[in-house]
Amino acid sequence: MGQSLVRIENGRSRTAGALVFLSIAIMFVAPCVAQEKVRFPIGESSKTLSYGPLWIAAKMGFFEREALDVPIVTMRGSPLTIQALTADSISVANATVDTLISAYERGADITMIGGLINGLGLSMIGGKQYKTYADLRGTTIGTQTLTSGTGFALRLVLKVHGMEYPRDYKLLNIGGASDRYQALTSGQISSAPVGVPLDLVAKQQGFNIIGYFADDQPNFQFNVYIVRRSWAEKNRLLVVRFMKAMAATMRWMLDNSEAACAYLSKEMAISIEHCLYASEYNWKNRIWDRNADLNVEGVRTLIRITAEQGILKEPLPQPAKYIDSSYLKQALAEIGKK
Repeated sequence: MGQSLVRIENGRSRTAGALVFLSIAIMFVAPCVAQEKVRFPIGESSKTLSYGPLWIAAKMGFFEREALDVPIVTMRGSPLTIQALTADSISVANATVDTLISAYERGADITMIGGLINGLGLSMIGGKQYKTYADLRGTTIGTQTLTSGTGFALRLVLKVHGMEYPRDYKLLNIGGASDRYQALTSGQISSAPVGVPLDLVAKQQGFNIIGYFADDQPNFQFNVYIVRRSWAEKNRLLVVRFMKAMAATMRWMLDNSEAACAYLSKEMAISIEHCLYASEYNWKNRIWDRNADLNVEGVRTLIRITAEQGILKEPLPQPAKYIDSSYLKQALAEIGKK
């Protein structure tokens, strides 16, 4: 099912076209036979293109194939998403690794089971007078959170470039990517991290791409699927079905970028050109994984960095302490690992 899904070549009959679209409906919409549909809400913290696979899975039938009803609940930051998970308000939290480690070490019964954003798909955008990281010294920079997620990564990248918080700059907690971008365009802040492809939009509007986070932190597991251990053990088949849906979604998106962007461009209110640009960046830089797996070395990086914040002590734990890969392994075995 390649590009012909979005563009039927001239000369094909209407009957053939109808059969093609009928096959799509059967493949992606029809739920699993003899399975009762189960409500399975997932929480995430930003409706941007990097989170796009969640909306593809929900709106193009991948969850429905596994008989799952998956409302996507957008929350303000990973800490609130983890809180919702531990309160049983959601079945899966899509949140950052540093937040998971902090919560786990405080006694939370949680574990990560797969990855959605396996790297830092963020770029640093500067106002028209700010062209380098050095130009940002002494300015106010916009962020989503101060101590976790995007804010956590931002401080690490600025540290690579010789700047310490709060000595060398101020942080303004603004919110999501669109809010940060609006603050930048209004001159309220000097710069802000935004997800690809907002970097391309900013450049076209005369702003400066100062740098890409992945260049400074190539192994950084940003965002993972998190479940409550005891709940997941009792509901193993549901969790496996969820991971089957996500792995199938990732594989389909990799093989059908134009069809995926035909949908995502409308859902995320971006152009198809920008969507294709961002998708290529995410696959090339291993931001997305075709099996919905995570980057173990990226988790190790977060363990080391979290220790530097005083949350962990030597000897540092192995990534396996926070990971349960059994659900994804079972899911891949059922759909056939290719």
